[in-house]
Amino acid sequence: MNSDRLLEHYARIADAPDAIARLRRFILDLAVRGKLLPQEPKDEPASELLKRIAAEKMQLMRAGEIGKEKPLPPVDADADFDVPSCWRWTRLGIVTSYIQRGKSPKYAASDGALVVSQKCVQWRGLDLAVAKQVTFESLTDYEKIRFLRDGDLLWNSTGTGTIGRVIQLVDPPDRLVCDSHVTVVRCLEVDPEYIRTWLRSDNVYALIEDRAAGSTNQVELTAQMAINQVVPLPPLAEQYRIVAKVNELMALCDRLEAARGSREAVRDRLAAASLARLNAPDPETLKADARFALGALPALTTRPDQIRQLRQTIVNLAVRGKLVPQDPNDEPASKLLKRIAEAKAERKKETGDARINMEPDPKPDQLAMALPRGWAVQSFENLFLFIDYRGHTPPKTDEGIPFITAKNIRMGYLNREPREYISKATFKTWMTRGFPEIGDLFFTTEAPLANICLNNIEEPFALAQRAICFQPYAKIDTKFLMFNLMSDVMQSLIDKHATGMTAKGIKAAKLKPLPIPIPPLAEQHRIVAKVDAMMALCGRLEASLTATAAARRRLLDALLAEALTPVDAREMEAAE
Repeated sequence: MNSDRLLEHYARIADAPDAIARLRRFILDLAVRGKLLPQEPKDEPASELLKRIAAEKMQLMRAGEIGKEKPLPPVDADADFDVPSCWRWTRLGIVTSYIQRGKSPKYAASDGALVVSQKCVQWRGLDLAVAKQVTFESLTDYEKIRFLRDGDLLWNSTGTGTIGRVIQLVDPPDRLVCDSHVTVVRCLEVDPEYIRTWLRSDNVYALIEDRAAGSTNQVELTAQMAINQVVPLPPLAEQYRIVAKVNELMALCDRLEAARGSREAVRDRLAAASLARLNAPDPETLKADARFALGALPALTTRPDQIRQLRQTIVNLAVRGKLVPQDPNDEPASKLLKRIAEAKAERKKETGDARINMEPDPKPDQLAMALPRGWAVQSFENLFLFIDYRGHTPPKTDEGIPFITAKNIRMGYLNREPREYISKATFKTWMTRGFPEIGDLFFTTEAPLANICLNNIEEPFALAQRAICFQPYAKIDTKFLMFNLMSDVMQSLIDKHATGMTAKGIKAAKLKPLPIPIPPLAEQHRIVAKVDAMMALCGRLEASLTATAAARRRLLDALLAEALTPVDAREMEAAE
């Protein structure tokens, strides 16, 4: 094994998403292949150990402590890799005196004896705090051999997410038993912790876990499967050395994991502090805070969730008027709102639409922000015609007119998946409340609440319930309004007026009078341009993170593969 290069490059792979987990699995794999430590010529070979085990078993059978065993199939066909010459492939049933699943107990309501279930078997050890109780009377039905002993291995036999976990018992309570979801493995003349090392390596545990995860039926590890499980067996002295080295290296992994956690915590605190100063800006220090944050965040940002926080901060700054400076030469927002009011009145006059009502302007004090110079507020109802289709869902078809539901409306974008359709005949009778136009806004009223996106669909389509189309009465930058409604200010305001516990929703009547901060039209355009540029920067940062993570994974894969390749093979490849 050549682990020097692995250690040499560790700093470059340490932040790979699964680096520590991969290192743990790597250590176990090396251990059970005989590649973690050199072999000692003075060790008694495993072949002699197997003879002693067979002799000890014979004595136990003669004494009546264990029953006669059925012959097991040869091991050669099931051996997955070559082992050192002093090792031997064998089966778990050969190096154990007892392998048996527990039995279903008669549970006690309270004040009984503890019984181990698969929930009790945790990687950190045995957790009897979650154990159920078995009646004391039923313990009389248990043979002596079933009571758990010091050194027994408990191997979870069933349970999604728990199957394959294995622990070694240390000083268990008297008369402790396990239920039928746990297999007891009692080793004979071998180190139980070495056997556990093998059972939790990817050669065994990962295969069991993958089989359980890929099945819709209950997957079980039967006692016979455990008995037939192959085991690469080192000399006994080497087993002890392997276990000691594995424990040492796992402790090192614990320290590396803790150090990585500390680094992440420091990054999180610095990033959170930088974003907090921007989300609650001080006018006197905002420029300096923004420069520092934008300069430092690429170095502090190592995870996708941190990029999401940065995107949200950009939107929050935009809606507070802190992303671009105000221009005193801009036409004030009050004049824009006057034109919108005139357009609304004209539409009411021309169409007689009963949905269009002339409502008073809202007051800015409902917003949890101060309005920048030249800004104003206006309500949803005075800005938009609400086009919605409440009441019921039309019959779906396999093809026809696209049907846009709340599932398609994501935060900031429209996702055409999943695709649903209604017939052309249904479309004619359904779309009677108006047709969305390119650039209109789509809003979800519940499940999820307050997702917002722009309409970019050119072909005919229908709109489902739980979605509202906001159609402006006059020219306004709807992309700015989308960013506006994505902000914490507006999301909090909408949430405050929503109802429901598990699935919050807001009625149109509650939504219509809520105020929206509106900048001058020219500033809206500048804000959108700035947000787009900064979101593109976030996209590049996100792509860089993905590429870096992929590079770290590739480097880790290469180093692990190199470490597992015998030196002679590498020298031969180099010579070729």
